[in-house]
Amino acid sequence: MKMHDNTILITGGSSGIGLELARQLIALNNKVIITGRDAAKLAAVRAQLPAVHTALCDVTDPRSITALHEHIAASHPGMNMLINCAGIMRKLNLHKRGPALEDATREVTTNLNGTIWTNLQFLPMLKNQANAAIVNVSSGLAFVPMPISPVYSATKAAIHSYTLSLRAQLKNSGVRVFELAPPGTETPLFHNDFTKEDVGGLVPMPVATLVKRAIAGLAADVAEIRPGLSNILKIASRLAPDFMLRQLGKSVDLMLNADKNR
Repeated sequence: MKMHDNTILITGGSSGIGLELARQLIALNNKVIITGRDAAKLAAVRAQLPAVHTALCDVTDPRSITALHEHIAASHPGMNMLINCAGIMRKLNLHKRGPALEDATREVTTNLNGTIWTNLQFLPMLKNQANAAIVNVSSGLAFVPMPISPVYSATKAAIHSYTLSLRAQLKNSGVRVFELAPPGTETPLFHNDFTKEDVGGLVPMPVATLVKRAIAGLAADVAEIRPGLSNILKIASRLAPDFMLRQLGKSVDLMLNADKNR
């Protein structure tokens, strides 16, 4: 995959992996448009990264995705790469429920539905471009779940499966399909709701390192990019799935005890 002189749309690009992708891809002489739901955050990104283009979009709302497509088609008609980076991750105690049932499936709406809807909306545009690609961001937890984040893990496993099918269906379309499965990464998403105990003392990968490896994988046409621990989880899911699940599940008791004592 040619990694320069592209026009790249990154959903969820106002922080974390999406923002670092924007930085490094701009440095490689690409035009980059990032989306987010918070206008103030997008403005803050523009202040620190003047070359970036921004657009408001909420991937949980199909109407917002349609409006984004109309904007991109009019303002950036050469868009040839879509990176689906928008996502949320939460620690959830499945013994409890919130006031609304749909709160339990927020990750499904954002991570999975948002990815599927955005791909469907932009695929006709991508099929008309040279050097076109879709990059779906899953997780190492697509291969072995982390039980304290059950819905997040399930969405990433679903994105992995969906990406395999998408790649098979688009094999003759000229649109390449990639999956980026990050390990635990030094981002706000990783730290907002998780402690060292939650993740078994895991030292997260620096986000700049993760993105460098992701871009190198895209340049080498690696269909499934699994940096660091993600590759170990993929292998372990085949060789020792029960052992890895027990390792990742050790923090469940801590979560349950903490919730019991509140």
